[in-house]
This record gives sequence, structure tokens and C-alpha cells, in this order.
Amino acid sequence: QVQLVESGGGLVQPGGSLRLSCAASGSIFSINVMGWYRQTPGKQRELVAQITSLGSTNYADSVKGRFTISRDNAKNAVYLQMNSLKPEDTAVYYCSADVETFSKRSFTYWGQGTAVTVSS
Repeated sequence: QVQLVESGGGLVQPGGSLRLSCAASGSIFSINVMGWYRQTPGKQRELVAQITSLGSTNYADSVKGRFTISRDNAKNAVYLQMNSLKPEDTAVYYCSADVETFSKRSFTYWGQGTAVTVSS
């Protein structure tokens, strides 16, 4: 089994910053893509940012220039630095990891979500 644990959400004023962290643990042989998604009530979960094991990144247009995704392969961790936050960034943020287990099976795992609220 693989577990993803997120941290770092909270309440922040518009224009502020937050840093989300996510660490994966368990039966992990390797992790390919790690990412952050977000979801608001009544809407589908949407991609925020992704990063491959080699460091290639992909961002949603709405966060380009404001958010930065990074990862620490040694720690099986992924981070999301969020700057210049806007009220429309308010959502529950989920991390994901495409994991190959020691039994050579591949799955996408999800964290439990961490809430980010941008409000004055």
C-alpha cells in the first residue's frame, strides 16, 4: 500500500502565499509523475501542476507565473509554492502520484486533500 499525506493548507489573504507539501510512503519502487489538483464544490477536480521524475513541469494557465511545483525524489515528496493568491484559488488541493510498486504494478494514488481559503 501507498499513502500520500498533504500539509500546508489554511486561510490566507489575497496576495499572500502558501506552501503545500505532500509525502508518499509505503511500497514504492519509483514515482513517475507527481501533481497537484484542486476541486471546489460542484466542479470537477482540475489539474493545477505536474512534475515528472526528471523535473519537467506543466501548469494550468490560471496559475502560471504564480505557482511553482517542485519535488524531492529522495523523500518521495512534492511541493506547491503558491504566491499572489486570489480568491478564485480557494479549493481543496489534492496531491497525486503515479507509483510503480515493488511488485511492478503501477497505480495513481491520491492524498486526502488540504483546504486552501483565500479571503480577506
